[in-house]
Amino acid sequence: MSSAPPAPEPVFSTRRQFLAGMVLALSNFMVVLDLTIANVSIPHISGNLGISLDQGTWIITSYAVAEAVCVPLTGWLAGRFGTVRTFTVGMIGFGVFSTLCGLSTSLGMLVAFRIGQGLCGGPLMPLSQSLLMRIFPKEQQGQAMGLWAMTTVIAPILGPILGGTISDSWSWHWIFFINIPVAALCAYGAMRYLGKAETPTQKMRVDTIGLALLILWIAALQIILDIGREHDWLADNKIVILAVIAVIGFAFFMAWELTEKQPIVNLKVVRHAGFSAAVLSLSLAFGTMFSSVVLIPQWLQMDLGYTATNAGYVTAFMGVCAVLMSPIVGKLVTKVDPRMLVTFGILWLGFTSALRAHWTTGADFWTLALPQLLQGIGMPFFFIPLTTIALSAVDPEETASAAGVMSFLRTMAGAIGTSVATTLWANSAVVSRSEIVSSMNTDATSQTLQGMGFSLDQVRGVVEQAVQQESLTLAINHMFLLSSGCFIFAAAAVWFAPRPKRPVEPGAAH
Repeated sequence: MSSAPPAPEPVFSTRRQFLAGMVLALSNFMVVLDLTIANVSIPHISGNLGISLDQGTWIITSYAVAEAVCVPLTGWLAGRFGTVRTFTVGMIGFGVFSTLCGLSTSLGMLVAFRIGQGLCGGPLMPLSQSLLMRIFPKEQQGQAMGLWAMTTVIAPILGPILGGTISDSWSWHWIFFINIPVAALCAYGAMRYLGKAETPTQKMRVDTIGLALLILWIAALQIILDIGREHDWLADNKIVILAVIAVIGFAFFMAWELTEKQPIVNLKVVRHAGFSAAVLSLSLAFGTMFSSVVLIPQWLQMDLGYTATNAGYVTAFMGVCAVLMSPIVGKLVTKVDPRMLVTFGILWLGFTSALRAHWTTGADFWTLALPQLLQGIGMPFFFIPLTTIALSAVDPEETASAAGVMSFLRTMAGAIGTSVATTLWANSAVVSRSEIVSSMNTDATSQTLQGMGFSLDQVRGVVEQAVQQESLTLAINHMFLLSSGCFIFAAAAVWFAPRPKRPVEPGAAH
């Protein structure tokens, strides 16, 4: 396949640049927002649809997996149909599927429409970044990328707050309905202001076999992780069959992609030690961090009786310091060994995770919010230098492919980490419950409570409630300790990468 001829750089007036930039920033904000807005709403959704909290997490993982699968297709879609056209259709599709998500009346409907939402939203983030590079001249691209990056940081802060407030004040359906006017505005803005930035199109072949194999093994793996605990893992023939499909599909996928001339995922970039080490560190750390972002709101609402709104406020503190520290890290990354910055950032995340391991059912708001606030300090030290290490390790012509692989693996790590963490939390709660029951369900406890005026039935209710609360709390404490260990491994992995030898310019991946 011959590459498309380079498109001439469009000329935009200052006013059109500003409006087009706002459209792209707003679209990126909306897509990133949808990664976190549903986290605090899972208990509301689960209660309304009559499903378990474990099943409720499928709403998060289905979106993330669909987005991850679609990201490698972004380059082909833009080359085949045009960057602006692909962006506009993706935005319209995102709005349509958001509407359908809000109208869903069953788990199957909601998961199916979340997959559609993820497929449409997957290309929007890289396309918005690519279009910013086209509409702004080189001397203004740094400022444009700063605006884009700010939306990426702020969206996860507002996501839990908006999700909680909307779920408590109206209903969970509106966390999806609020996307409709934004999607309509961005689609109109793209057609109105971005026409000059359209890129040439050409007939391009797509690696259909690689794509089919990718979808096959990822779907099988994610289903195993989501339903495995309910089906007693390999004791169920369905799980065994899915496991065989996942393993064989992955093996064929690897073999095909490494020999295909135009692979859907360019796995050849992993030959660079710096890239492989950085991606390993990124996947471990991001998967661990994202899983805690999902678990904490559920624990706060289930165990401590927090409203979705208050759970959102606790969770959202994570992004405050991240916004403040990002410019500082951006300057340090050119002066200090990025591996040192990454190590500090990830170990800081491990430290804040260890602080959470001492949470109790009697913890007040600030005891819960402080580790979230402190965690934000480490996030820019983790994300920004890792990108530099990874992309500077590959050949310049491989930068776009490497960025796509990074985005794909990061998103998949978040989905897999969420499924694994949810399962481990539930299993740990069962173990903790059995240990607590043996110590609390005694004659001495019963006599003490009856002496305080409780009837026998009330005694049983009090003991049951206490056991339930403490078992969930002990289980999530165990998860935080395990997370700390994962962060240590992630910090160590980055030292397998050599120090970057070349800078990575803003937007180089696109």
